[in-house]
Amino acid sequence: MAARHNARVKPIPAPPSRDEPVGLAPHAPLTRYYHDEEEHLRFLREMFDGTAPDYDRVERMLAFGTGPWYRRQALRRAGLVPGMEVLDVGTGTGLVAREALTLIGPTGRVTGVDPSAGMMAQAKLADVTLLQGRAEDLPCGDATTDFVTMGYALRHLSDFDRALSEFLRVLRPGGKLVILEITKPRGRMATLALKGYMRAVVPMAARLVTRSADTATLWRYYWDTIEACIPAERVLDAMRRAGFIDVGHYVELGLFYEYTARKPNAA
Repeated sequence: MAARHNARVKPIPAPPSRDEPVGLAPHAPLTRYYHDEEEHLRFLREMFDGTAPDYDRVERMLAFGTGPWYRRQALRRAGLVPGMEVLDVGTGTGLVAREALTLIGPTGRVTGVDPSAGMMAQAKLADVTLLQGRAEDLPCGDATTDFVTMGYALRHLSDFDRALSEFLRVLRPGGKLVILEITKPRGRMATLALKGYMRAVVPMAARLVTRSADTATLWRYYWDTIEACIPAERVLDAMRRAGFIDVGHYVELGLFYEYTARKPNAA
């Protein structure tokens, strides 16, 4: 049985920032919030650190309390089974990591990576090792994990191609990847309804249950990234281009996309 260890954040020096992403950016710069890549990284770090204490409370309200059940089902669909070692990229407050723990059993292990120390400080998961780092420069060795997850963080990346290259690098041969994301609905009315909910209703409610004005800004920013994000077809193409096989996706309620793939087996 693998030994468990207390949750801890191991600071990893941030890599030198680039003025512009080298590969595929999930969306064009959102100049309402930042103008270049340096400002983008600073905005995200400050926003997530500042809203961390209230993040889970607002997330539960946004998802009507269904988030844990959905994340657990998505991980099952992607092939997470007992005994696996999981790397949860963009772990934040540990919402995906927490559900992974319920599936891998006592012989599995979860490691979380996130650039926001403030978010990880709220995770409070005794059985998860936490590392500070970015998806584009993972603080992990080659072929060290069975299963990579990234929950609702694709839109916050700088370089999706580089992140996928890192996911492929840290996976063992045959290892699996699942990326959970919210995608803009295809229908006009559904898009307008979701936009109104995320840019108006949720920020207004957030002001009532939190103390930070940044929390309302965060959820408006969430919608703006959803609206601007590359479509599913480009996500799938990028996964194939990175060298993954068995690339596919599952869609729940027309909004929640589960992108799945596998690293090829060793020759």
